[in-house]
Amino acid sequence: MAFLDKLLGKKKKTTLKAKCPITKEPIEEGFGFMLTTAQVVTSKKYWDMVMTEPETMSYTVSHFKNQSSGTQMRNMIFEKYSSIEKPWMISDSCINLFEQVDKSSARENAKKWWANEGNFNPENSGPATLALDPKTYQDLKDYAVLEAGRSRIVLQ
Repeated sequence: MAFLDKLLGKKKKTTLKAKCPITKEPIEEGFGFMLTTAQVVTSKKYWDMVMTEPETMSYTVSHFKNQSSGTQMRNMIFEKYSSIEKPWMISDSCINLFEQVDKSSARENAKKWWANEGNFNPENSGPATLALDPKTYQDLKDYAVLEAGRSRIVLQ
């Protein structure tokens, strides 16, 4: 039957899927929390986690040993995440990284996203530079690049 459907041009409705960008775990339909990039980059807990993941730990150690290459890589990591245009669908297991987020409105935004088959963007979506004032953005960048993960690093 699938062959005939393909031959006759019938399209099967694709199922909307979401995956947490932090844990990569699938998020079941109707669940999750939708955050804007600005909401994500505002979290110090998030930056402490990102900058001490196995993939980034060497840059963090280098940074705290005053090696400019480590600081440059941390700056690039911040720029990469803070410039994401699409909203983030966050899993229940990660939402507590975002201490300043109104969880009920983030859940409502996720439900709207599911109900609109992925065609919903909350207010202030887009890169963090567009949603945050320049001083707030710079303060967040300074934390992420210069301080994040300090308490988790043991220098020899």
